[in-house]
Amino acid sequence: MTKHNNVVPNGHFKKHWQNHVKTWFNQPARKTSRRIARQKKAVKIFPRPTAGPLRPLVHGQTLKYNMKVRAGRGFSLEELKAAGIPKKLAPTIGISVDHRRKNRSLESLQANVQRLKTYKAKLVVFPRRACKAKAGDSTPEELATATQVQGQYMPVVLEKPTVELVKITDEMKSFKAYNKLRVEHTNERHVGGC
Repeated sequence: MTKHNNVVPNGHFKKHWQNHVKTWFNQPARKTSRRIARQKKAVKIFPRPTAGPLRPLVHGQTLKYNMKVRAGRGFSLEELKAAGIPKKLAPTIGISVDHRRKNRSLESLQANVQRLKTYKAKLVVFPRRACKAKAGDSTPEELATATQVQGQYMPVVLEKPTVELVKITDEMKSFKAYNKLRVEHTNERHVGGC
């Protein structure tokens, strides 16, 4: 019997570890098959963009992420109405629609309406039948020059904040920040006192 207050030896060593080894030898083959699948999908959905329908710009939820702009689920009905696009037509021309989303600020509404207008100006609509062109379809010249957009279409571009450089003056050099902070801290503690 072992002496002193130690852990009772209770080792689990007969585990057949070789039965539980996870290998990853199929990774290169999977990479190839995914790439081929992407190429096949691009051919199948031609001339639509490979990245799918156009998404709106939305702000992230909660205090932590609400300053970040990202791609949302779909454009609200109000945005589509302001851009002059019928809600039934939008999904057929590559615009995602989210009927539940509400516009809570004028700035985001205007930004997304502008996004829709830009998209509509660049849009090339192919006729359903090659021999019968309807109103709203693009001209034969535009159809001839149309190419499939690879990758993200109209991606979210974040503005980089600019830094303003200022000359350091003698007044700035002579300013004692720590002393000022201590004085203000003391004043705050003694506020309301006689």
